[in-house]
Amino acid sequence: MTTPTPSDAAPTKDHGRAGRDLKAAVGSAVVLLAAIAASLLFWKPAFMVIVAIAVVVAMWELRKGLLAKDIDIPEQPLMLGGVVMVVVAYLWGAPALVTATAVSALVIMLWLLRRGVDGYVKNATASVFALVYVPFLGSFVALMLAEGGRSGGGLDNPGVKGIITFILVTIASDIGGYVAGVLFGKHPMAPVISPKKSWEGFAGSAIATVGAGIGLVVWLFEADWWIGIALGVIAVVMATLGDLCESVMKRDLGIKDMSQVIPGHGGLMDRLDSLLATIAPIWLLLHYAVF
Repeated sequence: MTTPTPSDAAPTKDHGRAGRDLKAAVGSAVVLLAAIAASLLFWKPAFMVIVAIAVVVAMWELRKGLLAKDIDIPEQPLMLGGVVMVVVAYLWGAPALVTATAVSALVIMLWLLRRGVDGYVKNATASVFALVYVPFLGSFVALMLAEGGRSGGGLDNPGVKGIITFILVTIASDIGGYVAGVLFGKHPMAPVISPKKSWEGFAGSAIATVGAGIGLVVWLFEADWWIGIALGVIAVVMATLGDLCESVMKRDLGIKDMSQVIPGHGGLMDRLDSLLATIAPIWLLLHYAVF
């Protein structure tokens, strides 16, 4: 049997400078945003179901990626603990979230004792990292949604307005960076980590997020415009850092995408990186300056 040469291998699609299948990416994004919008406008708790499902899928992807480096985190207790963290954050607030996170971490460390000594520190450390990175940060979505009450929905609810603002400014960062990067990107921001991310793209993200931040804060909350500027700056900085951290993780693990569950986007974690990084500081700003 002969080994196929590069010319014999199946050709891979070139999706351009941004590296995406744009048609599939837009289609997937529309479906996801429609599901989110429907849950927010009609019944808020339904959005928490979407968040809980996202946590479960993200933990599955993260375990799958970590296995590339022989790091085996306990999938089931992490999924269960993550869902519990989201629920208690929504029902009882930040103190309950901190408690649930601590208890989940201890339970997972005890769970790993069943495997014995070999690899305990490596797997326990990675498990606590996974717990903080996905469900703990993701639970700030629940804290945001709980603002103004835990039932109902619609644009009159402060929590719904907060979630819409958080999602749209993060999307603005992604779109602004994508367009500016494709059209003008010449100076790589971090060539070793993410070759396609450029300073021109970052500038596009900054303009888009600040503009979206001002518009959303003034329109939805009737708050001061300077809060929108602060929101935009926070969003672009944290979204960029989140994207870079995810890129470092994937390069260290030797994988391109966490999975292929979302056509045109790769894995769910490949889309959550910016959202997970921005939600906590955005909630903090809106909680004390707007709500």
